Amino acid sequence: MNQVEIGRGKRALRAYSFDDIYLSPSRRTRDGGLVSTQWQIDAYGFAAPIMTAPTDSVVSPATAVQLGELGVMAVLPLEGLWTRHEDPSAALATLAKSESSAVSTSRLRELYRAPVRPELIRDRVREIAESGVTAAAAVSPDRAEELAPIATAAGLDLLVVRGTTVSAEHVSQSADALNLKEFVAQLDVPVVVGGCATYQAALHLMRTGAAGVLVGFGGGSAHRTVNVLGIRVPMASAVADVAEARRDYLDESGGRYVHVIADGAVGTSGDLVKAIACGADAVMVGAALARSSEAPGGGFHWGPEAVHSELLRGERVGLGVVGTSQEILFGPSSRADGTMNLVGALRKAMATTGYSDIKEFQRVAINVRPR
Repeated sequence: MNQVEIGRGKRALRAYSFDDIYLSPSRRTRDGGLVSTQWQIDAYGFAAPIMTAPTDSVVSPATAVQLGELGVMAVLPLEGLWTRHEDPSAALATLAKSESSAVSTSRLRELYRAPVRPELIRDRVREIAESGVTAAAAVSPDRAEELAPIATAAGLDLLVVRGTTVSAEHVSQSADALNLKEFVAQLDVPVVVGGCATYQAALHLMRTGAAGVLVGFGGGSAHRTVNVLGIRVPMASAVADVAEARRDYLDESGGRYVHVIADGAVGTSGDLVKAIACGADAVMVGAALARSSEAPGGGFHWGPEAVHSELLRGERVGLGVVGTSQEILFGPSSRADGTMNLVGALRKAMATTGYSDIKEFQRVAINVRPR
């Protein structure tokens, strides 16, 4: 193990973030037209290996349909504003005009105090499903058993159980604590679970029967978990560790493949490329798509940590608008900062290094920046 001593009584693992690594081209290059960015999980295929973060700043029923038609998986938050209010558009538009962090946090908390309404879950999921795109939605572990059956009955195709940390062995005084293995087995739809950051935690999640595992603890732009809890994930090392767990579980299970999805620190196209190079099958994107002109947040971005009733671990941040969802995902780009044409950048990186598809590209050579 690559350990360092940080004091006489404590050792730590040396780990790397996406900023610490770079791709190394091979002897072969390839024409961009010979490169495929297709991704398929279970029965559902997509033009690009991208899931949206399940946040109200990115996903509404309308944008879920639009993004699905563009070829990515849009994930609706089942505990978001669209399942608490008939139409939160006016409130979101007013909120977008507020620059004050304190005022916006207070207003967000007020909006999220409204209860989640089962009939709105049914209506929102049905609206997405009836459009013909893949209907995906996310729920927290605390409310998974309560809300998931409502969504699946309305036509949900794929469920994401997403929390700051999700484990297969949660210790609780409550007899009602979620048993992930039983929960996944009872559902008729594939389930993606996370986050996690280690080989062992990922292996345990894979053994629950999950179709995919989220690596990381959520977004970067709107996330402050490191300030509050001291928890942060060096994503390059975390993705590589979980990719190794995927390989070992493939052997252990006799051929069952579990998708590894990077969830966190994927703010630019370069981060997306590096995540897949480290072994991810797909990435979860929030801030990048919050910058689209169609995003419900109006150029602002936040996650569920920003409205926690007792311990805030996130905040609403202003990112601005850089273009349409089409331009952010597939171009053309008018910026050289990695915030537009994410899929085009991935395709170019794959072609430059000589790989033809996502699975091949996971074998690309990587260099580490000297420290």
